[in-house]
Amino acid sequence: MRATSAARRWPGVLSLLVIVLISYVDRVNVSVLVTDKAFTDHFGITGDTVTQGALTTLFLTGYGIAAFLLTPLYETALGVRRGLFVSVGLWALLTLLSPYASGALVLVVCRALLGASEGPLFSLKTMYVREHFPPEQAGKPNAVSSMGVSLGTAAGLPLVTYLVYTLDWHTSFLLLGLLNAAVGIPLVWLFIKGKGAGARERTSFGRTLRLALRTPRLGVILLIEIATLAYLWGSTAWLPSYLLRERHFSIAAMGAVSSLPFLMSLASGFLGGWLLDRLPARRLPVLFVAGSLGTACCVVFVIGADTAWAAATGLILANGFWGLQGPAIPTLVQRCAPAGSVGSAYGTVNGVGNLVSALMPTAMGWAIALGGGNGFGAGFALLAGTQLVTLACGTWLLLRPAGAQPASSSGSASSDSTMERSSLDSNRAS
Repeated sequence: MRATSAARRWPGVLSLLVIVLISYVDRVNVSVLVTDKAFTDHFGITGDTVTQGALTTLFLTGYGIAAFLLTPLYETALGVRRGLFVSVGLWALLTLLSPYASGALVLVVCRALLGASEGPLFSLKTMYVREHFPPEQAGKPNAVSSMGVSLGTAAGLPLVTYLVYTLDWHTSFLLLGLLNAAVGIPLVWLFIKGKGAGARERTSFGRTLRLALRTPRLGVILLIEIATLAYLWGSTAWLPSYLLRERHFSIAAMGAVSSLPFLMSLASGFLGGWLLDRLPARRLPVLFVAGSLGTACCVVFVIGADTAWAAATGLILANGFWGLQGPAIPTLVQRCAPAGSVGSAYGTVNGVGNLVSALMPTAMGWAIALGGGNGFGAGFALLAGTQLVTLACGTWLLLRPAGAQPASSSGSASSDSTMERSSLDSNRAS
């Protein structure tokens, strides 16, 4: 691509990084709120770890359903730019309305709707990268835009801790809602230059979804996504409580220490993207194998750590290995998905992944409640288990490399088979 084209597409990648960042600040606020007695007393969930975990689970359920069902609609009717306008506007509004929930049931409904409004975000991000970058250059933009996950979590935990314990839980919702609207919408307006649905070949919702569901190796990719997200949501939902209750950090230390694992995954995610652009396509699963093995070993170390700071160090290293895997998932989808359905393919992966992984915060809450004195150890053992799933899938992919991956980022063919042949030819030419 020409240099002028590169100058136009990278501001969009950086804008997506910031949009993902603010969405994750919005997602992790409940992880801190459940440590605040004023919040849990108001909604009648003090001491109820299962219901506290369910707040995250219901958010992810709405997110997963929307990612699966809405993404094909966005891809066929709206395109990246308009889809982002709709999503950011809705989640800003719902965040502003959440503190006015009259009870726990209404709050749960708000959380599910908030999740649904954010559901298409990662599919739209993946569509943008596919539209603007050739496949051999997709690793870095995938890594950079995905850095918003770790950066948003790292910034969000201490930020929400400050807002909740310096101001109050009600005000934290209002300020986060204003942040979403004031930052997200202008960035989409100024820097996201999607091709739009009208600029591509018109296709039906059903046909786009069928193409996505025929993505090669979809089942294995789904298992990796489920395991990856289960680790993310389980660790995010319970990390503040673990540091406060199990390791007895102060409020201030909890806010600071809880951000460090995600800062580590921020750096390792960029390293993963850099490696992706240098590894042969068949070696991409190496990141899953090395990352999952390192993460599982570090979590086991955390469970048995004798001191609080040893446990914190183990958590930081675990997220470093976990973050290494992140950019490989959208890159794998972009290489495998038929042209014209990459957004829907990733929506399927991300949607189903979030639906299944949504159970992890509640499952960990259940394990913590049953575990008595070793409750958090039982909960964290589930996190190690997710990485064994990734290890098995990554090993399978490494031992059985794909013969070919479609990679054309421009245009689509008139039939499914022509589409796949065209993408394959483009990949060989590059």
